[in-house]
Amino acid sequence: MKKIFLFFGLFPIHVLANTQNCATMRHVPNKEISLQEIIELGLCRNPQTASAYMALKAADYTKKTSYSYYLPSVTGHFNGERNHTEHDDWDYSGSLSVSYLIFDFGKRESDFAQSLATYRAAGFDYDETIQNYIFSLVASYYELLKSDADVKSANSALTVAQTAKNTADKKYKAGAVAKADVYKADTTLASSQLSLERAKNNREIAKATLLTALSFPSDDEIKIKDMPSSFGSDAESSEIEKLMDIAKHKRPDLLKASAQTSAAWHKRNSAFLKNLPSFSVNGTLNNNVNSVGGVFDHITDKTSGKIGFSVSMPIFAGFSNLYTARSINADYESMKYNEKQIENSAMMDVFSAYQNYKTAKTVLVQSESLLKSATETERVVSGMYKVGRATMLDWQTAQSELVDAQKQNNYAKYDLFVKRASVALAIGDIKSGLKNNGRK
Repeated sequence: MKKIFLFFGLFPIHVLANTQNCATMRHVPNKEISLQEIIELGLCRNPQTASAYMALKAADYTKKTSYSYYLPSVTGHFNGERNHTEHDDWDYSGSLSVSYLIFDFGKRESDFAQSLATYRAAGFDYDETIQNYIFSLVASYYELLKSDADVKSANSALTVAQTAKNTADKKYKAGAVAKADVYKADTTLASSQLSLERAKNNREIAKATLLTALSFPSDDEIKIKDMPSSFGSDAESSEIEKLMDIAKHKRPDLLKASAQTSAAWHKRNSAFLKNLPSFSVNGTLNNNVNSVGGVFDHITDKTSGKIGFSVSMPIFAGFSNLYTARSINADYESMKYNEKQIENSAMMDVFSAYQNYKTAKTVLVQSESLLKSATETERVVSGMYKVGRATMLDWQTAQSELVDAQKQNNYAKYDLFVKRASVALAIGDIKSGLKNNGRK
């Protein structure tokens, strides 16, 4: 059974770049491009996703600084002094201090857990940026395919209108119809020509939208592959409960909210532990060297050192620690409510996307039946008109219904692709399956 979901993982941008250095391309490759290639090209070139990746790297470096909590602190010091005396003596001294935190009732662990949760939240934020961008590419891709199909349909309608015009002219010259038929055919032909121009304009806009998303000039040319579909059957649909369960485990904004709540909890815990004592060991090594008349006096060299421990505990800071802890606790409670709100919104997104997908499947089947019926009707009415058993108005009506059926079918076909991708976006699972998406 095929899945209805699209997949795309959390990868650094440079992993997706192909060997042709796509980031520096000035024009679109001169070939037909598949959806998978469109996505890889976009991820390689898009500044928004690149910026999100750099933000993730910054969060990673911040997380790595937290490892310092578990390492000793070492400080070196050197000093040189000259005494303006008869011998111009120089005194040199150097020291090395080492301090290591032994125990602080878990504050160090809490600080590290907070930075780790913050990093995870940044990772989910990056993942969400990637998935939203992929969805925008999917939508733009299918909009261009739909626009291409609309242009073909408009051309087909123009051919039919021209045939009607030629037929009306011949029948009028033969005295079989009135001049009104010719005028009606002229009107239909002019309307078809106008519809074709509008379809071409919409196609140019759709093309420019996709090119802009790929960071190419909007007046470039691009060729994309159509994707014959064999999906949409009831067998491949999942129950809404399963989709919602997937969303809880994979949707980036839900995971990010959970990570942010975890970070807020550890921050609150750290604020509390800050008021407890901490125990450290300290060590210092000193060396003093005297220079008399430019000559080092080794006899007066002094080396000393000491080792000990210290206990530190805040006693009173003007209630700042108390109110800081309460403020942080309020932030934590706010994060919990925010996480619940995001979960409610996500579940509604999943439900809406799934219902829209089911409706889109039904609409596609109905539009195909409508197109088949309208095509047959136009064929029959055109034949009847040619033998004098139908009027030009009948033929115009049939042509209009055929054009409308073609547009509805084009929209329904590619809207199903987009609605399918919407389900994947809603559950947070736009990943590598795009490579084989919709292919027979």
